[in-house]
Amino acid sequence: MRPQAILRYVGLALLLSCAFMILSCCISYAGGDDGLLALGYGALVAGLIGLLPLVFVPPVRALSAKEGLTVVVLSWLLSCLVGAVPYVLWGGPFSLTNAWFESVSGYTTTGSSILSHIEGLPRGLLFWRAATHWIGGMGIVLFMLAVLPAMGMSGGVLLRSEASALAREGLQAHSQQVVRILWRVYVGLTLAQTGLLWICGMSLFDAVTHSFATIATGGFSSWDRSIAHFDSPLIEAVITVFMVLSGLHFGLLFAAAAGAVRDLWASDVVRYYLAGLAVGVAICTLSLQLRDGSGWWPCFRVAAFQVASVGTSTGFATADTAAWPGAAQLVLLFMTLQCACSGSTSGGIKADRMVIFGGAFVRHVRQLMHPRGILPVWREGHPVGREVLEESLLYIATYLGIALVATLALSALGVDLLSAFSGTVATMGNVGPGLGSVGSAANFGHLPAAAKWVLTATMLLGRLEIFALILLLTPGHWRDTAGY
Repeated sequence: MRPQAILRYVGLALLLSCAFMILSCCISYAGGDDGLLALGYGALVAGLIGLLPLVFVPPVRALSAKEGLTVVVLSWLLSCLVGAVPYVLWGGPFSLTNAWFESVSGYTTTGSSILSHIEGLPRGLLFWRAATHWIGGMGIVLFMLAVLPAMGMSGGVLLRSEASALAREGLQAHSQQVVRILWRVYVGLTLAQTGLLWICGMSLFDAVTHSFATIATGGFSSWDRSIAHFDSPLIEAVITVFMVLSGLHFGLLFAAAAGAVRDLWASDVVRYYLAGLAVGVAICTLSLQLRDGSGWWPCFRVAAFQVASVGTSTGFATADTAAWPGAAQLVLLFMTLQCACSGSTSGGIKADRMVIFGGAFVRHVRQLMHPRGILPVWREGHPVGREVLEESLLYIATYLGIALVATLALSALGVDLLSAFSGTVATMGNVGPGLGSVGSAANFGHLPAAAKWVLTATMLLGRLEIFALILLLTPGHWRDTAGY
């Protein structure tokens, strides 16, 4: 591999973080808060590291597949590292471990936090915290893909390295067309939600930061009580709708906006995803009503928001789900494992793989009944290829295996079993809150430092869909072989 090629591309990713740090500096300066210096020095670090390869490394016009994969993974890792600099410099609750945890949680759109008093942060730092969601939701690699043509480079390798085969299926276009489609949907949803939240009574600052977190399915709020702070059914309804939209394949959303609404509903994955949310809301509403008897509407209101929040891996909160009945908690745990659709900003195993798994299960049962029959697994009206089927089933097995190992590690570090398991699947699914001591009304700040490093590893594994990070850590990946 060519280190100079990798450095130039990673430098571009860091410049995006630098730009948002500068914007955060402007907000700090306008508000006169004490986050200005921390953000300013952070922008300087990100800018210098990002610019130096562009100045001193000659242009590179083509990347190999191995180089593309390395660029994608290193862009995420170094962005998280640079993103932690303003937290460390500001101090307060941000030790090195806590700053790394908060930065990784932001960029991976996880939304887990170590903060117990969010409102105590300077406004500029709150904006930076929300911006890491928006950058990580779709910004890092797509930013590079958007600027590469102007530099005479091709981004096809990067697109293939960043997006899984399932995510690319709904985007039958060249890489630059894909970039334009995704950016239009991403920015369009962000602007639309910002406007609606502002109309519903949020301040412009809150509307922007919460839209960043919603469309990226992140979950960082600028208030300790998250969305419960606003106590507004209208605001909750707007955020719920945009959480559900952000969990859909962006290619299908773009097609629907262009008039092909039938294509959206024709997708068996979309129907499964929406039906799953509806069933989850019904079970949670019934469980809460049977326990509390507080009325169907209050129970439905909180259940709809929380199921959509967890089921799309966003992680906002309007209730303490750690105190919910067991049946409702089981629904949330399942949603935490599955999450939304490929081709969205959501995390988790993905609804697409669950549909394939269900099809494979039914096919196996039918095969036992008809041993000589040729029975393919169907998805979106087409038979699933053997490679996609094996990848999906292997991914699910590997995902659950890693979650088990991480849960064991947290338990060995003294974390109770419920918090260890729910915290692991919540971070690996990039959901945010778990249950127990890391529930929606709590935070991760009380965990041992070693546990936080384990959880940041699961965040990155989940965001990079496991195998990209594993390949980077494989010694053979770095060998300079012919034909790479």
